[in-house]
Amino acid sequence: MQEIQFGKFSWIDFEEPNADDVIYIKKQFNLHPLVVEEFSTPTLRPKATEYETCLYLAIHIPLFDAGSKTTYPGELDIAITKDALITAHDSEIFQLTEFFRGLQVNNRKRELYDLDSPAALLRYLLELLLESCFPKLDHISRKLDYIEKEIFAEHEKEMVLEISLVKRDILNFRRTMKPQRSVLESLAQKDYRFVDPKLKAYFQDLIGTNIRIWNSLESTKEMIEALEATNNSLLSNKLDLTMKVLTIFSATMLPMTVYSNILAMSADIPFGKNPNAFWIHLAIMLFVSLLTITIFKIRKWL
Repeated sequence: MQEIQFGKFSWIDFEEPNADDVIYIKKQFNLHPLVVEEFSTPTLRPKATEYETCLYLAIHIPLFDAGSKTTYPGELDIAITKDALITAHDSEIFQLTEFFRGLQVNNRKRELYDLDSPAALLRYLLELLLESCFPKLDHISRKLDYIEKEIFAEHEKEMVLEISLVKRDILNFRRTMKPQRSVLESLAQKDYRFVDPKLKAYFQDLIGTNIRIWNSLESTKEMIEALEATNNSLLSNKLDLTMKVLTIFSATMLPMTVYSNILAMSADIPFGKNPNAFWIHLAIMLFVSLLTITIFKIRKWL
């Protein structure tokens, strides 16, 4: 548990809260049992619910796992009381941790943000978390540029896996971000007792930020789908060309194979006593093969 005092209120942050932390929250702030339960169990969907002693929010932040190369939703539970902002999260949220430490050690930074209530701090915290999505989107865009370059460098096979990883990343990002808008709209439109009405304009601005993130996700989704279609088309053309070469080779060799089999079945091989019989039969087979290729070209099969 970490805590910062701001004079009129405090910010308490829990990373991987255990049973003792949950009991402390319940006793110290007299939270509703449903809120306490939310802090101790995962919440699959974002929500905003007002209780007698607090306003509870559950939001999800897109976090990136470098090991599996994918984005996953990191849950952040928030409770706003009249004199405290309480946050809890199971996964480490780098931006939140850095923001907390910055306020903890820098008094000027506290004055800069003009934090006069828990809801005002919540506004800056949500703004920080939403803005942190843009560097992740820039990383995806750079990955798309790399994939595009490699596709047209004739590395289509290698890009099949890369495209799949980026598609999964974008899908998880979209799945995380889309539901968050309902929470922001709730803060901007409803009259919560623990949120100053003057902050509604700021939460409305955060909705605009959320829309910009969603528009960027839509753009990346369309781009990766176009790159996948292009990559599949180039792979298909290469496969067609390979199959065409193999077909030509098979069609060319077939008459030679039939001719040699006919000679093998004959007791008395034509030109068998001729010293140049081998070269004569080889010339005949080559002639038949060239004739086959000529017929294919005339029929425009090649």
